Amino acid sequence: MSAVRVALRVARRGAWHSRGRSALIMVMIGLPVLVITTLLTLTETMTVTPREGVVAELGAADARLTQAPGGTVLRQEPDGGAGWSTGDGEAAAPGQGAAEVAALLGPGTRLVPFNGGVLQLGTERVEALETDLRDPLTRGTLTLREGRFPAAREAAVTPALGLRPGDLLRPSGAAPLTVVGVVEHPHRPSLRKVVGPDLPLAPDEAWSPRGYGTGWLADTAKPVAWAEVPALNRAGLYVLSRTMIMNSPRLPARDPASDVQYTVGLGAMLVMVALVTVLLAGPAFAVGLRRRRRELAEIAAQGGSAGQLRTIVLADGLVLGGAATLLATALGIAAGTLGAPVAARWGGQAGPPQVPWPPVLGVAALGLLTGLVAALVPAVQAARQNTATVLADRAPAVTDRRGWPLLGAALILAGLGATVVARRQPGSVWVLACAVPILLGLVALTPWLVRRTGRPAARLPLPLRVAVRDAVRHRSRTASAVAAVMAVTATVVAMGIGTHSQYIDRRDAYTSARPAGMLAIWAGTVDAATWKRLRAEAARRLPGVPLASGYTARNAENRRYALRYTVRWNGIRTRRTAAIGDQALLTLLQGRHDPRAAAALASGRAVVFDAAALRDGRLTLRAGSASGPPRTLRVPAILAVPADEHQGGALLPRALVERAGFTTTESQLYAMHRPPAGSTLWRDLHKVTPRVTVASEEGYRNTPDPGLWGWLAGALVLVVGGTLAATRLAAADTRPERATMAAIGAPPGTLRMVVAGQALYISGLGALVGLAAGAVTGVALSRPMTTHGAGDPATIAVPWPFVAAVVVGLPVLATLAALVTRTPPPLTRRLP
Repeated sequence: MSAVRVALRVARRGAWHSRGRSALIMVMIGLPVLVITTLLTLTETMTVTPREGVVAELGAADARLTQAPGGTVLRQEPDGGAGWSTGDGEAAAPGQGAAEVAALLGPGTRLVPFNGGVLQLGTERVEALETDLRDPLTRGTLTLREGRFPAAREAAVTPALGLRPGDLLRPSGAAPLTVVGVVEHPHRPSLRKVVGPDLPLAPDEAWSPRGYGTGWLADTAKPVAWAEVPALNRAGLYVLSRTMIMNSPRLPARDPASDVQYTVGLGAMLVMVALVTVLLAGPAFAVGLRRRRRELAEIAAQGGSAGQLRTIVLADGLVLGGAATLLATALGIAAGTLGAPVAARWGGQAGPPQVPWPPVLGVAALGLLTGLVAALVPAVQAARQNTATVLADRAPAVTDRRGWPLLGAALILAGLGATVVARRQPGSVWVLACAVPILLGLVALTPWLVRRTGRPAARLPLPLRVAVRDAVRHRSRTASAVAAVMAVTATVVAMGIGTHSQYIDRRDAYTSARPAGMLAIWAGTVDAATWKRLRAEAARRLPGVPLASGYTARNAENRRYALRYTVRWNGIRTRRTAAIGDQALLTLLQGRHDPRAAAALASGRAVVFDAAALRDGRLTLRAGSASGPPRTLRVPAILAVPADEHQGGALLPRALVERAGFTTTESQLYAMHRPPAGSTLWRDLHKVTPRVTVASEEGYRNTPDPGLWGWLAGALVLVVGGTLAATRLAAADTRPERATMAAIGAPPGTLRMVVAGQALYISGLGALVGLAAGAVTGVALSRPMTTHGAGDPATIAVPWPFVAAVVVGLPVLATLAALVTRTPPPLTRRLP
């Protein structure tokens, strides 16, 4: 029998004999594999590709055509029909009828009409589709779960609406509809939708080729290929065909620079995951080695070589790592596959079960490798142990490798130097990669730190003194646990500082040309009569709300011009359009009456709210037009204080614009008014002209950063869980000491204090060292995450409550958890 087979049998027998320790090691190794495999499978299953969703999109039809509104320009790109745009150019033809569309698609075409929109149910607006689900062409778009498909004056609903067959839908301003069926989208179980052949749809805010609009499902004699799409676009039809989806071109190759950053980032992440896992599982292997050292010494006394001893201990890592990886991979695939439909019911979509085998197998290989690496240090120690010392039941002398502190210091210095260079690179991935050598250096330096911190233990109370001295005596076990807590704390603190700095930078980068609460109504190119009707309708719909006028500049050829300037706001180049108005608009923009600004506006000077835009008392404007030559204007201006902190912009008096050679016409209305929920203002104004735009400035909403809570939850699991695991191992390893304390009269509370002291020492030392490393990386990380070009200073913001919760709160929590854990006095056999 080969030595490897013997080692595997010994490892299997030892794992079964120490089932608690084996289960702990398997959890440490398998948990990252389980989490990553679950996320990979869940993401792959919840990603519905166009080919997987073709039936839900088209049913049994060959193509779906959506009629674009008049004046829309369609420019679909040859990328599988996913692209569309509107803009200047050749406008689409007016609305086509079914006969014209069938003629465009060729003889033998059969069409089934549909109309997508919304249904107004009291104060609620629900997505709705007007079509006949009984037609075979619609088969597969929605699956019947209960009842039957609707006929005239009937409707089917999705399960998310909570209705059953026999219930009534009461649309606003229309007769009730009877619910006769419950249907479900193949990939979107959370969808709230009503379907029927004759629904009283309400006018909606926008047209979307895959959401709102009229169109047809087409059964054609020949496939609708991409070559036919431009002609259909010119006819005002957005096209989605089965042939286009199934034969969509491949995506363009990725940028090599992004490939390098992706590879570096993935490598850094894998190293961090493996490092934390090895550090968490390492103490368990070390304790297992000490429990089996007599067995290994007996093998050595009978002629076993150092290599065979290493093989036996490495076999532990192979057996436990392999079992943990196999079980975690299977559970991760099952959790991802079964969790996708559940997650989709809360929002999103889910397709057929998909397992991304290459990354899943890569993660499994990483888990197996992690088990071997975690057992590597104990294997080396097993090969070097003194057989006579172990057989004589004497504790082996603990020695430190002299070169490890120097190696650790060198890695730390190299990582710090690389971080200084990486923080000026455009991507944050380089800073994260440079954090790896810093953490590796701290891991190598941790035994030296543990030994140094043991010197002041004589001044501590008895339980803490015993805990610290035991930790220093078993540095191989303690250093691994401390390094694991350090790595987790450093990662969480660094990401916390980086994400919070990015959050604060985005908050400071918020800007608007209007104060919060201002309602703006714009009209495009409309004639004077239409604008007069629009203004009257706005005044009627907003009774008692003062309206301030805004104006548009036009040249002698009646071409519309926009007067713009560029300013840097929080390091970002921001392009603003200067408003044209009078004293009423100035009062709204400032939120008060400012005599100085009002006097300047009356004298023909611009009022500017961006200090950086002024040069020598003048504002430089670029007058641009879609069909005319641009002009540059330098106008006199003063600086004023706006209504809101994050507000910028400028207001030009009409006289100033007219002196520059333009004419001004009223085309905007402004008011300090917040439309209530469910307001129909836009739809009411849209009836006057479809070119109207209504915008309400909501202002900056200071919501808490959700990313910090995710990092805190991850740190809670790893720091507290890892500390408790290491503490339990230490408690098992210190049975003789605790038995001696119990024999001389130590109460159970003192024994619990010893265990809690070990938890406090491990988590506290790891958290403090991790704070220093994480702060350096976090400050460096904040620069690429918050800068937007040369000359833009970095935003550095430390989330102090979050840092305190990680560095102070988690060690205290781990200590309290260890303190309340039941620790019975150990029973040991003593010689009479």
